[in-house]
Order: sequence, then C-alpha cells, then structure tokens
Amino acid sequence: MAAAAAVVTPSGLEDGVSRSRGEGAGEVVVERGPGAAYHMFVVMEDLVEKLKLLRYEEDLLRKNNLKPLSRHYFALPTNPGEQFYMFCTLAAWLINKAGHPFEQPQEYDDPNATISNILSELRAFGRTADFPPSKLKSGYGEHVCYVLDCLAEEALKYIGFTWKRPAYPVEELEEETVAEDDAELTLNKVDEEFVEEETDNEENFIDLNVLKAQTYRLDMNESAKQEDILESTTDAAEWSLEVERILPQLKVTIRTDNKDWRIHVDQMHQHKNGIESALKETKGFLDKLHNEISRTLEKIGSREKYINNQLEHLVQEYRAAQAQLSEARERYQQGNGGVTERTRLLSELLW
Repeated sequence: MAAAAAVVTPSGLEDGVSRSRGEGAGEVVVERGPGAAYHMFVVMEDLVEKLKLLRYEEDLLRKNNLKPLSRHYFALPTNPGEQFYMFCTLAAWLINKAGHPFEQPQEYDDPNATISNILSELRAFGRTADFPPSKLKSGYGEHVCYVLDCLAEEALKYIGFTWKRPAYPVEELEEETVAEDDAELTLNKVDEEFVEEETDNEENFIDLNVLKAQTYRLDMNESAKQEDILESTTDAAEWSLEVERILPQLKVTIRTDNKDWRIHVDQMHQHKNGIESALKETKGFLDKLHNEISRTLEKIGSREKYINNQLEHLVQEYRAAQAQLSEARERYQQGNGGVTERTRLLSELLW
C-alpha cells in the first residue's frame, strides 16, 4: 500500500492528513492526522484578526447591537441557534463587503434557503464547497469557520488590503565608553605598599621579652578592674527607692485573645455560676407564684361548678322555650304559605 503526505481540506489547504490508495480496488482512504481536529481553532483565530482589519466592530456589531466574537466562537458549540444567526449575519455582511449585493437574513427566514444562497455566493468567488449544506445548520464547526474565512479573505481583497513585511525599528548602537581600570591601578598600589611594609619589618626586630612584659601589664590591669567592679559603692536606700519607682513599669501585661479556647471555657464556667446563683434566688419566688396560681384555679373551678348547679333548671327552661319558638316559626311559615296561595287564586278569579 502506497501512502501520500497530505489531503486537501474544505479550505483547500493541506492539513497534514494522510491519503492511501488500495492496491487492487483503487479506493482512497483518508486518515486524519492528530492535529486535524484543532485546525479549525487556528482558522477561527485568523478569522477574528481579519474581521478586526475589516472594522466589523464599528460597521456591524454596534449597528446591530451584537457582542464581539471570542477567539473560539464558531469552533466550540455554545448556543446553536445564536451561533447560526451570527453566522448568517456575518456571512451576509462579508458578502456585501466583498462587493456582491446580499440581503441581510431575518430571524424567521428558511435556514436551508439562506445556507444555499451563502454557498452560491461562495462558489461565485471561485471557492470550493464540496460538503453538504447541513454541516452549516449547527452554526459551528470547521465548515462554518472555513466559509467565513473565505468570505473575509475576499472582502480584504476587494478593499485592496495587502499583507506587508513587518518594519522593525533600527536601534542606534550606543558608543561604549571604556572606563579606566581603577582596580588594576589599586592592586598595583597595594602591591607597592606591601613591599614597602616588608622592607620596614625587616629592619625592625621583635623583642620577645618586651612583648611578654606588655602582656603581663594588661592582665594585671584587667584583674584590677574586675575587683573594682565587685566592690559596690551604691547606697542601699537609693537602690530600694529606684526599685520602687521602676517596679510598676516592669509589670508584664498579657493581652487576652478572644479566639483562645481556654478563654471560652472560662467564660462558660462564669456564665454557669451566674445562672446557678440567679436560679437559687428566683426559684423560691417562682414556686410561690406557682402555688398561688394553682389555688386560684381551684377556686375558679369550684365556683364554676356551683354556678352550673344553681342555674341548671333555668338552662332547661331556656332550652324548652327555644324548642317552642322553633315550632311556632314553622307553623307561621306554613300559614304564610297558605295565605299566599289563596291570594294568588283570588287574583286569578277576579281577572
């Protein structure tokens, strides 16, 4: 099996995809490389830069109150309906920018007809579109990025935009001023001085006896100073007064930290002791109040029973009177109904 190097993508560029042909059947097998899935991200980033060159923010977004496109807007699915509307609006604007009249699509237009018109204009520019139109209905993907990128290139060609080589600024070389080597001069001077000191030391011999005597005198002076320090000449009364004056300033105060758990435990114990002491005082008053309320309730209950016993016969008489009243009302309703009926018959007979 023989293998080629690349295959042509919808954008017409070789995308690092291998193509192989079968030995006997002549069948072409397309194998996409590992970087083919990320090619649309590169195309989308180039599209955003081309749209900025065409000043789409001033001419399209502000007039239609639209948001700017992100670097991967048409490469990733976010909101298919919004992305498809943005694709149609942007494609129509690019076609008009490229010199071909094209009506701005509306929200309720047939999407198939809109896609067909966009692909027709793309082929009119000499671009290939060998993919089904349904690939553009989702509003995102490599085919959407390819169509918009081709239209953006045609718009740039129409306005006469050309890519130029970058012009790098010429940097002026500063003249380097060579400073005098002071370090070398200093080293030379040090060497000269060192040589002079050596010559002086050679002339002066060291006497060990004199050096020993000097060391002995120094030791004696230090021991005398230490004995003077050990003998105190300070008055004891003045010392005690000074201690009393300085003592308040030597007290160490430790600030309490409210976040320390020990402080919280101490506060809990303090509150517990306060509650217990307050409970001892108030418990006697609460017990006394409870006893008084209980006795009052017992008196009320006994008085209620006495009143009910005294008024029981009156309650029975009241109930009997209510029953008689209800019977009288029923008889009145019946009699009133008979009078009404006879009055109606009388009126009929008179007429």
